[in-house]
Amino acid sequence: MKNIFIVGASGLVGSNCQKYFMQHGHTVLGSHFSFPTANTVFFDTLNLDNPDNTNLDIFQPDIIVHCGALTHVDYCEDHVDESYEKTVLSTIHCIALAKKYGAKLVYISTDYVFDGQHGPYQEADAVRPLSIYAKHKLEAEQLVIQASPENLVLRVTNVYGHEERNKNFVSRIVQQCVAGQKLILKLPMDQYATPVNAWDIARAMYALLQDQQAGIFHIASTDVMNRVELALHVLKYFPEAEYELIPMITSELHQAADRPLLGGLLKTKFSALYPKFLFGNVDSFVKECLALNK
Repeated sequence: MKNIFIVGASGLVGSNCQKYFMQHGHTVLGSHFSFPTANTVFFDTLNLDNPDNTNLDIFQPDIIVHCGALTHVDYCEDHVDESYEKTVLSTIHCIALAKKYGAKLVYISTDYVFDGQHGPYQEADAVRPLSIYAKHKLEAEQLVIQASPENLVLRVTNVYGHEERNKNFVSRIVQQCVAGQKLILKLPMDQYATPVNAWDIARAMYALLQDQQAGIFHIASTDVMNRVELALHVLKYFPEAEYELIPMITSELHQAADRPLLGGLLKTKFSALYPKFLFGNVDSFVKECLALNK
């Protein structure tokens, strides 16, 4: 690998990829759209002619990692055009950039491309997206695969980890517990997934890129749990925390978008290639956070 351009590097997955790739000696350019950071430059994938875009002709990327998307699932359900633009159209433009520079494209997708009837899922399982968000993610990943046999799609779900804004579910709970804030959590007990650390996604992506792998890969840890269990895994490390945890079923939450209930991903394909690759889990991440807060 030489020059790596990361779209959405101010977000959770993108920022971890940028940090990991730079640690391994690669030249990395990370971009932001709506949330600038000290380590990113502006790039608008919705308008490649935006005069404020960083000049990729100078950078000449060999690999483009597309981590940007509109991830608010319920918002997407009521804002279909915006969802299409920020997920599908942005991907179409990233495909165009990859073709222009002869770069390999990596796309981050989701287990929401499945209907949640028979999860956790393997790569060859039949897709059936339930929501606008999921349909657009599936359309985008299919376009990436169709564009070049060299491209790579990584499906992930329930991503947590270190990020500047601490937006992810696990980090928010940790942050609130450390700050001594009371938590009120109304969580579905019938939505199952496979939480994964963004740092492990970066590590797995790096291994796949190093070996010039292509196609679709599921990246997941060893945990399979529902949202209530996920919260309790974190809260057990804060015995003094004040919280109210209200288990609910999904239908009681009246969410705008349908969710896959028995979701999650099986990393069988990845593990067959990398049997010695060890993923972290929620417990190891929380312990790491506690060590950093001492």
